[in-house]
Amino acid sequence: MEILLQQIINGLVLGSMYALIALGYTMVYGIIQLINFAHGEVLMVGALTAWSIIGVMQSSMPGAPGWVILILAMVIACVVAAALNFVIEKLAYRPLRNSPRLAPLITAIGMSILLQTLAMIIWKPNYKPFPTLLPSAPYNVMGAYITPTQIMILCVTAVSLAGLMYLVHYTRLGRAMRATAENPRVAGLMGVKPDMVISATFIIGAMLAAIAGVMYASNYGTVQHTMGFLPGLKAFTAAVFGGIGNLGGAVLGGILLGLIEAIGSGYIGTLTGGLLGSQYTDIFAFIVLIIVLTLRPSGLLGERVADRA
Repeated sequence: MEILLQQIINGLVLGSMYALIALGYTMVYGIIQLINFAHGEVLMVGALTAWSIIGVMQSSMPGAPGWVILILAMVIACVVAAALNFVIEKLAYRPLRNSPRLAPLITAIGMSILLQTLAMIIWKPNYKPFPTLLPSAPYNVMGAYITPTQIMILCVTAVSLAGLMYLVHYTRLGRAMRATAENPRVAGLMGVKPDMVISATFIIGAMLAAIAGVMYASNYGTVQHTMGFLPGLKAFTAAVFGGIGNLGGAVLGGILLGLIEAIGSGYIGTLTGGLLGSQYTDIFAFIVLIIVLTLRPSGLLGERVADRA
């Protein structure tokens, strides 16, 4: 029972990060039918930016509390990631908006490789330890353990998701996003500016990715220029699993995928004495993707629903 509870906690933490990243995929796809494969690299840039800011702040503000440094680094990472995604949309995707779908898809893959290369040049290719800014002593919960960093991840994710849902459903920008997702031309006739809405969508997605990147680095304790590729691919799987274009589906898919990975790899590791669990972690996401695409291509919650953005 303790093993199951421990893996559920690990799965919720991992799934929370997947959900934040998947929301960026599903928001962009819901509005302009584009899979932004550079989204994982936006996460990576956010994490590396936070790593740089933390290093500067620790040297210039040695007495500052760790949580203050982490919050400030996360805010700056969000700003940098938002500016980067805004530029990507403006320069790489907007000129191809009316092109055949293959052109922006290839451009997104090229942008992903370009961002990885630029990050390798700026931050160097070696793995860098991410500072531990919160207490490391875990709490015992019915035989399972959860660290303050994992509690922070769950809380920040819950607040971020609640803020996004409020934005989409109860604000003027959210109504404009839903109208543009439904029909951009008709929304334009009603006074909505589709270009502004699309740029805002990329900015919001980038901020969520940057938050996920900082939490991912905090949880695993390392950053590197290729760190965004695999989480981005798994988050895309989560978005497809839940129903690409659907906000609730992205959250559900991310959490379920995290639970499947954690429980599957945890029990394989237990059965093999801890020898094979971590090696098989990554295959669960893609097994799920194959099954979903085979049995229900539209995902668990379908593709076109009223609350997508």
